[in-house]
Amino acid sequence: MLLNSISQVGPSPGIRSADDLWIARYILSRLAEEYGAVCNFDAQPVPDWPGNGCFCYFSTKDMREDDGILVIERIIDKLARRHGVHINEYDASNGADNAKRLNGKNGMPHIRDFTAGVANRSCAVRIPRQVSEDKKGYLEDRRPAANADPYRIISIMLKTCIFDE
Repeated sequence: MLLNSISQVGPSPGIRSADDLWIARYILSRLAEEYGAVCNFDAQPVPDWPGNGCFCYFSTKDMREDDGILVIERIIDKLARRHGVHINEYDASNGADNAKRLNGKNGMPHIRDFTAGVANRSCAVRIPRQVSEDKKGYLEDRRPAANADPYRIISIMLKTCIFDE
């Protein structure tokens, strides 16, 4: 039996989310071992399937306040400008694993293109419909692969979105 991972934990603040994800991966791997299954964190374990992601749900206090959608839009612009840098951080092989997963097929964006949209699951960065309606909330970066190092994801998100590097 093969278990494809769904790497999602939280909500957790900052670095704790990375700690929580590593613990969740460990528990999933041990449970799979216990039941004779194999846990797979590959970005694209089965050809022509959507692949395994480690989506990053990101927000700041300003994004969650009234008219936070304006902050979300500014952050999406920052993410667009640093798309290539993020892709290199978003899997265990500096972008090579995601090249298989982010192929523009099966509802996934293409690795070369930065796209963003409301309630659009085929975009690189998605604004959930409720966030758009409430005009505040969070964004979902759908580019990280399941084998991504969550500390690297957090680091690049903070550098881009908060520290303007």
